[in-house]
Amino acid sequence: MSRWSRLVLSACLALSPLLATAADPCPLLRAQVQATDPATRLAAVACEEHQLWHRPFIDVDGRYAGSTVREAETALLTNGEQAWRRVAGYWLGAGLLPRLQHRPGAGDCAYAGYGGTPSAACRAFLVDVPWSAAFVSWSARRAALPGFDGSPSHVDYVRDAYRNPETSAYRVADPATARPARGDMMCYVRAANRVFGFPGLATLLSSEDGGLGMHCDIVVAAAGEGVAAAYLVGGNVLDGVTMRMLPLSTGGRFAALPARTLDDAPCTPDNPAACNANRQDWAVLLQLRPAQDLAQLRPAPPIVAATPPAPLLPTPGQAPGQPSAPMCCVECSVGDGLPRCP
Repeated sequence: MSRWSRLVLSACLALSPLLATAADPCPLLRAQVQATDPATRLAAVACEEHQLWHRPFIDVDGRYAGSTVREAETALLTNGEQAWRRVAGYWLGAGLLPRLQHRPGAGDCAYAGYGGTPSAACRAFLVDVPWSAAFVSWSARRAALPGFDGSPSHVDYVRDAYRNPETSAYRVADPATARPARGDMMCYVRAANRVFGFPGLATLLSSEDGGLGMHCDIVVAAAGEGVAAAYLVGGNVLDGVTMRMLPLSTGGRFAALPARTLDDAPCTPDNPAACNANRQDWAVLLQLRPAQDLAQLRPAPPIVAATPPAPLLPTPGQAPGQPSAPMCCVECSVGDGLPRCP
């Protein structure tokens, strides 16, 4: 071997660990949906869905790419399924559609798995009602995660982890100091007129104020798993199932976590430095309890199978076939004046 060849080989060997840490963990994970470890099952389910959506992602600098299919489109996922039918399946499989029957189009989504003409009413429902919590709830059911109560709103299971840590699958932690691990959930608050952070969210969870718009991503890989960043997968991100990467410190904690402030400059073509999809009000890390603790909790309910539902009955004063007006909120904002949906 020539001296030049030896130098090239040495350089490649030196770079190989760095290349390995930058690799997407999902190609290896998504085949492990039947793993014995609950954290691995949950990560595998999220990774499998990410593959179906053509693998869109947000990199460590908050730049996004690869988004090709949208939630309400008839465009096909990698398994040949229309995107809108898949999202309707998250709502149905998680057992959440009956809780939203008062929302126009929800009843139509119960028929999404039966083919036929794409439903305009269901597709409008999928656009109007945030489905990221439905994705998390469906993923938890498919992964048979014990002790997790699904909900159309993330704040419900965040509150459950905060108030009932002994019966919940998760416990709350400050994302600024805690170490993420596979199976955890990283959550931010959506409120545009206020920044909560971990202390502010804890105050709200201790009160009787029930409504708050949030978003949670499932951690599929973190420190100790051969990666230099935390890899997360969430639904309703860029109108699909999207991967997010957040940098980690050498100690496995989030490094310089991009935090939103009320004084942030707007993201515009004149100010591209302000455009960072990872800059959010990161308020809580839900840490999945150890497998031996999860085994003591109530079993997860099964995925709800698609069966023809009974026709919807009109509400009092509503003409047959006339959609009802939304009178409550799913992803609520503090001070919006609307009651939370039951």
